[in-house]
Amino acid sequence: MNKLQTIKRGDHMGFTLIEILVVIVILGVLAGLIIPRIMDRPEEAKQLKAKIQIESLETALNLYKLDNGSYPSTDQGLQALIQQPDTGQVQQWRTGGYLEKGRLPADPRGNPFIYLSPGVNGDYDLSSYGADGIQGGDGKNKDVNNWEIQ
Repeated sequence: MNKLQTIKRGDHMGFTLIEILVVIVILGVLAGLIIPRIMDRPEEAKQLKAKIQIESLETALNLYKLDNGSYPSTDQGLQALIQQPDTGQVQQWRTGGYLEKGRLPADPRGNPFIYLSPGVNGDYDLSSYGADGIQGGDGKNKDVNNWEIQ
């Protein structure tokens, strides 16, 4: 006899209410643990993008220094990478600038990068503030700074 013939009429092969409730509770617990981690991922992506953009700006700043003997001053700012400065020492500014597309990128939150030269932490300081838009912070408000990128 096969299994189908041994099942009596009236016996159902469905789930009981308790089994369904246990599954729902398990799914709820898993969702409570996993969803917060997934929701934090966009912020991690923004911080990673800021690091990549800062590294790209550092490359452009180094090329600027090779051509002109020094980094742009704080007054000249990052604008010196796309437009020849009117002030300061500019020896051989590269035609077309030092950034592809000829424009300064905004940080992942749409704010300008913070540039200081000479810097407090090196020849220059380059930062992207966190989600709160102010210096300092932890978690999603953590700043991305060029002197901390390895």
